[in-house]
Amino acid sequence: MEWLLLMLAGGAGAVSRYGVGRGFPFTGTEFPFATVLCNLSGSLVLALIVGRFAHSHPQVVLILGTGFLGAWTTYSTFSLEMIRLLEAGDWVKAGLYVATTLIGGAVLSALGWWIGLQLRAA
Repeated sequence: MEWLLLMLAGGAGAVSRYGVGRGFPFTGTEFPFATVLCNLSGSLVLALIVGRFAHSHPQVVLILGTGFLGAWTTYSTFSLEMIRLLEAGDWVKAGLYVATTLIGGAVLSALGWWIGLQLRAA
């Protein structure tokens, strides 16, 4: 049953990620808002889920974390978009993209983890 839920959650995450990408298309020169939105929100929510449910309901982490958020977030797209910005000669935008993703992801993961632990203790 977990496999089926994992597949459904992964499918929902992929379709959701596709929808965000359609709303904020990236052609190689603009700031990649869709990927930043998905990766930063995924960092926050995954850490929250793990902080809250890892000990009591690991299947929630599997289904929502690995399934939905695994399809929602994307390191490979982040890497490719960074390369395309560099190829277009926009070093400032590429640097801002990398900094926003890496620092923002770390900060939001810490926040999500803290929130998850607070919810677990409640």
